[in-house]
Amino acid sequence: MSVNRLGKGLEALIRPKKDQKKKPSKKPVTVKPGITEIPLKDIRPNPNQPRRDFDKSALDELAASIKEKGVVTPVTVREVDSGYELVAGERRWRASKKSRKKTIPAYVITVKDDAEMMEMALIENIQREDLNPLEESEAYAVLNSKFDMSHEAIAKAVGKKRVTVSNSLRLLKLPSDIRKSLRKGHISAGHARAILQAKTGPAMDKTWKYILNKDLSVRAAEAWVKAFNQPLKNKKLKVTPVSHQVAALENQLIEVLGTKVKLKPGVKGGSIEISYFSDDDLERIIDLINSIS
Repeated sequence: MSVNRLGKGLEALIRPKKDQKKKPSKKPVTVKPGITEIPLKDIRPNPNQPRRDFDKSALDELAASIKEKGVVTPVTVREVDSGYELVAGERRWRASKKSRKKTIPAYVITVKDDAEMMEMALIENIQREDLNPLEESEAYAVLNSKFDMSHEAIAKAVGKKRVTVSNSLRLLKLPSDIRKSLRKGHISAGHARAILQAKTGPAMDKTWKYILNKDLSVRAAEAWVKAFNQPLKNKKLKVTPVSHQVAALENQLIEVLGTKVKLKPGVKGGSIEISYFSDDDLERIIDLINSIS
């Protein structure tokens, strides 16, 4: 399958019925040129479907809509020995079954192989913005590992920049609990990318929990991680009771403000140095201090 055809989207791949192979024994009914009404029981889901999560309440709402208005947008299927296999439209297929429909309108297309089918399913979901960030990452990973597609080839196939695909794949390096949080929508892809900057597993876990506890924006999370990663080189603390106390106070302030804080004790009194990394970050810190006071 050519990259150019993929880049144009799923519509460019749809064939009129006359271009299709012979139909299975359960003869479907052509309702419009290129659209065929197929029994739901003759269709099986795509085992490489990039979408993994189907929200129950949203599916119930779609089923109610289909029961009232029918399926507005046909699903897309390919012929297999036992009938048909979904390329795109599993939510519509599931909701149609829930609404006790017997048939569903479908485009029947010719697919060269499983790799092409995976590409098409991924493109359809991305174009409809149906995937959560982790599902998109997992789909890219399948194309990369199972079908030996480079990041550049994947990017061309789905109409995105190579760096976008590479950054998406990096999300799979997150610890399991953080990946679950991303999948459930507790954090965004922007938060996840900020967490990855924390480098180590324990640091990522601490950053993730801090983001959730403080309800940080992506920008604030990035500032927190940047402060967290600031090296202590050339600034070795003297191991004295006072330095331990100062370090503990600094850590408390860092926890509260989400940025780098430096205490500079003097003979009488001292000063506090609070770092910020943008005008927005400064405004965030000021708002936080005002809310405390």
